[in-house]
Amino acid sequence: MTDTAGSGRAPESRSIPPGAETAFGAPRDFLDNRFVYVVISPRARGLSVGINMNPDKLCNFDCLYCEVNRHIPPRETRLDVEVMAAELHRTLDLVRSGALKDRANYRGVPAELLQLRHVALSGDGEPTLCPNFAEAVEKVVHVRALREFFKLVLITNATELDRAEVQAGLRHFTRSDEIWAKLDGGTQAYLNRVSGVNVPLEKILHNILTLGRQRPVIIQSLFPSIRGEEPPEEEILAYAQRLKELREAGAQIELVQIYSATRPSPKSDYGHLPLRSLSRIAQTVRLVAGVKAEVF
Repeated sequence: MTDTAGSGRAPESRSIPPGAETAFGAPRDFLDNRFVYVVISPRARGLSVGINMNPDKLCNFDCLYCEVNRHIPPRETRLDVEVMAAELHRTLDLVRSGALKDRANYRGVPAELLQLRHVALSGDGEPTLCPNFAEAVEKVVHVRALREFFKLVLITNATELDRAEVQAGLRHFTRSDEIWAKLDGGTQAYLNRVSGVNVPLEKILHNILTLGRQRPVIIQSLFPSIRGEEPPEEEILAYAQRLKELREAGAQIELVQIYSATRPSPKSDYGHLPLRSLSRIAQTVRLVAGVKAEVF
């Protein structure tokens, strides 16, 4: 899936400190780790420490805009949770000490963007497909118990939220933690075109609804241009209608994140939507679905 909480653009509703635009466009930095990386993320509003839950690149989507090149064999085939935990401790120590700013990639980056915002379960595929998902979440929560509290964020396409292994892991989430569930369109045909899904839209919506009835959920929606064309107006209306239906059925939608793709992808059919187009989508969401929406 590899969204990694970034879009490469700063939030439209915030003033941007000098150096932020360049920082937001930077790729993930693994700091010589195998599984843990850092990235300055617009949607995190600062520094995100990420855990690559899918070093094997396993995903059940094939998004046009995905930056992962699956033609290159992965270096790892499984998440080693003990190694991950040690890397997470070291990375959090580095961030907390302020030493990150001394590294070449971060010189000149505003100090506020180097403050830890969250630890994200994300990576080179769909994190909920990680075979030892529950073990990984439990280990991250254990790391948190041994040091200062940090917010935990799961970035997911929502297709496997009903899997027993995933349910076991999510039981470790507190009310302060967040789940960002992906919804990139309102019809099966559009999702098939953009995300290459092999999962019915109805299942995705059902999983989001089930989760949203239990706890607040953040919806993440990436809209690319395809061969120079913007998403059709009827598709945006269908998407907003799906959000409305979720809210009216009891889903607690805390926020809808509207953004586009900027990172290089092995595919070439997609492009980045301009800010005015993303803002128009967000306005449609607010008017039709009656939920908070922000552009990133």
